Formats: sequence, structure tokens, C-alpha cells
Amino acid sequence: MTGPLTGVRVLELAGIGPGPFAAMLLADLGADVVRVDRPEPGPLAAGDPRTDLLNRGKRSIVVDLKDPAGPGRVLDLAAKADIVVEGWRPGVAERLGVGPDAALNRNPALVYGRMTGWGQDGPLAQTAGHDVDYIALAGALHPIGAAAGPPQIPLNLVGDFGGGSLYLVVGCLAALHVARTTGVGQVVDAAIVDGTAHLTTMFAGFLATGAWRPQRGRNLLDGGAPFYAVYATADGGHMAVGALEPQFYAELLRLLGLDADPDLPAQHDVKGWPVLRERLTAVFATRTRAEWTAVFDGTDACVSPVLSLAEAAGHPHLVARGTFEVHNGIVQPAAAPRFSQTPGAIGGLPPVPGQHTDDVLKDWLGGP
Repeated sequence: MTGPLTGVRVLELAGIGPGPFAAMLLADLGADVVRVDRPEPGPLAAGDPRTDLLNRGKRSIVVDLKDPAGPGRVLDLAAKADIVVEGWRPGVAERLGVGPDAALNRNPALVYGRMTGWGQDGPLAQTAGHDVDYIALAGALHPIGAAAGPPQIPLNLVGDFGGGSLYLVVGCLAALHVARTTGVGQVVDAAIVDGTAHLTTMFAGFLATGAWRPQRGRNLLDGGAPFYAVYATADGGHMAVGALEPQFYAELLRLLGLDADPDLPAQHDVKGWPVLRERLTAVFATRTRAEWTAVFDGTDACVSPVLSLAEAAGHPHLVARGTFEVHNGIVQPAAAPRFSQTPGAIGGLPPVPGQHTDDVLKDWLGGP
């Protein structure tokens, strides 16, 4: 492995979604990630495990935690780890004998990262939920969507991976810094509701100053402003417009041929926004997405084509940066962020459960 986390050992207790993504990110950055899989696949497992990209760069060992010897094997590995990642409901790890108290007793400098939706405590801690529930309760779902429609689900990017995985990684690395400085480990309680709420900090400031309307689709960054919105093109495609600053807005109008229109409302005339949106909608509908892409390419109008997941990998800018790579015939995002001296990289293929049992026992525990 290469990357800034080379030499860091991470033990992942197999779960779904944000926990695996957090461990994948650590693996992309060079950590030796060992995933403890169950003897039988979980209820959401389907298809070839080698296509589960959230497990790329990891090694897998199978341990039956219901077997009397299972918890001891996991604690043996935790004793050699720097970080443990666990994403079960509160209390499950404890009942299985691999909770933070047992692990820290074996390894006082261990960072024990816990990934949940609701957190380790609180009235909802033991309640089932998914991304959409967490972002709904945290206030992040309500502002997303058109003014005349219901809130729109932003995939599971805001909750699971944004408010969940990334906060778990930040927390674990911060705690690892403390552990390496003081020799004292700790538990990191990463709750998706906490992280998602934290992501809305800027909007909390807007609310406090009255700069944010509670109605969806009426604000500067929620599609309410016609100069920060998405428009349909003649061929059914879409263009994203983000011309917030006056100089970028002026460039937008120039390239749309609207800069000389004396009847066009001023950019920040909120009462005139419906008219401005109507004019922009009409102009964008006169050309195809490809034609508008050519018009705005290389300009400062802050206008971009809305690409599908499949199309994004072929965009010239992303190709030039190597933002996507092909591994085992699968196009997938490359490691991020970039490092000048210790670059991360996509590691090995997602493993079959138990594929590396012998290797892990030898490397971590000195087995035969």
C-alpha cells in the first residue's frame, strides 16, 4: 500500500453503507484495512462481492462471533490495530463481546470508531433508520427540492457518506493523533444526525440573520434564485447555472444574449426573479446541451452540463485529472484527496469474504 496512512492498521467489523465507505477511504489513503466478515452474507449482500467497491483495498477474514472462540479472535486483532470501525446498533458489539471496553482493555491506545444513524444514546438510539430518516430529522432534507413539490432525496450522499462516513474518518484520525501523542485511546461516537446537522452550519447563520426563508425553493442556494438553478435544453438535457457573483452573472447574460435587454430585472431583485427565470428558461430551451456546453466551455459564467454518473468519467477535465480509474473492468472514482508526497491509491480488488484469513493471522498475529 501507499499513501499517508501507510502503517496504520484498521479493523472493520462488517456492516453496511457509511462504515464500509469510511474504511474504504482509509484504505485508499494507505491504511491496512482488515474487514471481519460474517460466515454467512448479510441480508443486503447480493451478487459478486468483487463488485462491491466499498470493500476495495481491504483484506477479509471470516469470524463467527457466535462461536465461543470468535470474540477472542477479534479482540486479538483489535490488540494489534490502531483503529476499529463498527457500525452496529448501540449495545450489539458489547453483547457480542467485542465492544469498546473489551477492546480498549486489550489495547489502551486503540481508537474505537462507532458509526450509527442516531448516535449511541438518546430516545431514538435503538430505533431503525436510514439516510433519509436521519437527514429529515437533522433539517437537511426539507430545503432540497422545487418550491411547488416535496423535498427531494439527494441519494444517500448527504447523510450516510457526508454526515456519516466523513465525520467518522475525521474523528478517528483526530483521535489517532491524540493516541499517538499521549498513548490514550478513546471511543468516537459518529452519528449521522450529528454530522448532517453540522453540515448545515452556514444555513444556521443565514436563519439567525433572516437571510434564509423557510419556504423551499425560495432562497439563494436552493434553486430559488434564477442565476443558481438548473435549466432544460432543447434535447431534454440540462445545464447547471451557478453565476452568483456579479461579474460571473454578467458573463452569463452576455453569452445568453441577454446583456442588452433593458427590461431584464436586476440580478438581486427578488420580485423580478420569476420574470428572470422565465427568460433564462426560454433561452436555454433553444439549444441542445452539447451546444450550450460549447458556448460556456472555458468561460467564467459558471455554467456546466448536468452529466450522468456514466458520462462524468468521460469529461475531459476529469479525464485529465484522473478523477476516475478503471480497475477490473469497473470505472470507479480514484482515491481522494490528492497528496504531493504520499499519494493514495486504489488498492486490491474487493475481496471474497475470508479470502485473506491466513495472511491476516500471519501479518497481524504472527500465526503460521
